[in-house]
Amino acid sequence: MTCQLIALSFDASDPQRLARFWSGVLGRELADDPEDGFVLLPGGDTEFGIRFLPTQRPKVGQNRAHFDLTSTSLEDQQRTVARALELGGRHIDIGQDPNDDHVVLADPEGNEFCVVGPDNRFLAGCGVIGAVSCDGSQAVGYFWSEALGWPLVWDQDEETAIQSPRGGSKISWGGPPYLPATGKQRLHFDLAPPAGGDQQAEVDRLLSLGAKRIDIGQGGVSWGVLADPDGNEFCVLTPR
Repeated sequence: MTCQLIALSFDASDPQRLARFWSGVLGRELADDPEDGFVLLPGGDTEFGIRFLPTQRPKVGQNRAHFDLTSTSLEDQQRTVARALELGGRHIDIGQDPNDDHVVLADPEGNEFCVVGPDNRFLAGCGVIGAVSCDGSQAVGYFWSEALGWPLVWDQDEETAIQSPRGGSKISWGGPPYLPATGKQRLHFDLAPPAGGDQQAEVDRLLSLGAKRIDIGQGGVSWGVLADPDGNEFCVLTPR
């Protein structure tokens, strides 16, 4: 049975502070994570959890993945930006065009995210988190489409995007040029088979699709740690 996307996890120097920031920005309920750290609970069956896990590693370079938050109007976009700034976010410059209709911000630990304008049709109807926008290849978009059983909703000029058949946030990959690798990624996906599924069978299936086993010093844990074809880490949890 195909894995489900359970959560997107942030490595955080101060998980509680970062969780409170994103809880305030997204309006999501905050809870203790069953494993460690904190989690923002999904608000509906098309949403995934957002976990905040402790790390000693400092953030280095620009993340390969970030949230694109949607807006219903220019006033709504301005409110989201103002709320993020009040909670500890800040404006950043990553080389964006000043005429772009999106605002580029960073959370209190420097993780980049965008608040897009209301005219973005590609993210219409996708929810507050319109997309997890990733730096990555066409091949990795194909991999994740097969891994999650989510169809491609964009495949052009080496750019890809997928979305659950139930709707919700898209996951997109921008194609070349690629950001340089800076060690372990700050954000990663957590997958799990559904209740009654087989964790090892899912790991084997993902390996057959092009994933690789990796060792990031995780030790004897109950989840498998893999990397996708672009080298991005992700975890396969026990069935749930």
